[in-house]
Amino acid sequence: MKEQVYKDPRPAEYFTRFHERARTRRPDWVYELVRLLLVPYVAILYRGRCIDSQKVPSGGPVILAPNHFSFLDHFFVAAYLRRKVQFMAKSQLFARPMQFIYSHGGVFPVLRGRRDEEAFKTAHTILGRGDMVLMYLEGGRSRSGDLGEARPGVGRLALESGAPVVPVAIFGSQGARNWKRLQFPKVTVQFGDPIRFEQVDDPTREQAQAASEVVFTDVQRLYYGLRDGGRKSAVKAARAARRKAGEAAEAAGRRPIAGS
Repeated sequence: MKEQVYKDPRPAEYFTRFHERARTRRPDWVYELVRLLLVPYVAILYRGRCIDSQKVPSGGPVILAPNHFSFLDHFFVAAYLRRKVQFMAKSQLFARPMQFIYSHGGVFPVLRGRRDEEAFKTAHTILGRGDMVLMYLEGGRSRSGDLGEARPGVGRLALESGAPVVPVAIFGSQGARNWKRLQFPKVTVQFGDPIRFEQVDDPTREQAQAASEVVFTDVQRLYYGLRDGGRKSAVKAARAARRKAGEAAEAAGRRPIAGS
């Protein structure tokens, strides 16, 4: 397994053009082409399944906050959503020839190991125009085969922007790097209920960390539910919850108004 390279030796100015593009333009035809090619790949080879994608708001700013095992996690999440997702990803990915695909496909860079305010500025710009940003809760890939620890980035972005955060559990992708050995694990993506925090203009690191951990608690619940109970049980539980919510809404609609 290759060691992760945490610090990009290139100057921050190198990435200015990629931030400018993400701030001024939405993902274009490249995003649609990649999705067209990868949806069958995810569905067939990885037997991908999505649970509760309807929990992602259909409009307005949204932060998607998944766990992270594989380079393919971007695609596992976005494959099931009609809305276009813009991704915060490590700057090392931005190298020729793939940087064209990334910049046109909705990816923008973050310099790991540094305080990269440009990445947060880009994320805020995207949320400000009512779009979605995907930011990994653990800050980078977990290499242990199990969940890592929450980092403060998602919490900071949520507190500063006031945008709802959707916890996302990705189970099975820790084995996705074995594709060269023709091993394609079954991957399940489950979306949780949106979480909204009271907006804070300048949150402390402790506040940001606490918010991230609130979201991570939901990701852990979903992830370990998939791991311990299996996909079928998670699908069954999700259907039961939707049915119960529908019955409650219907009952509320039939309830007579007080005094009538």
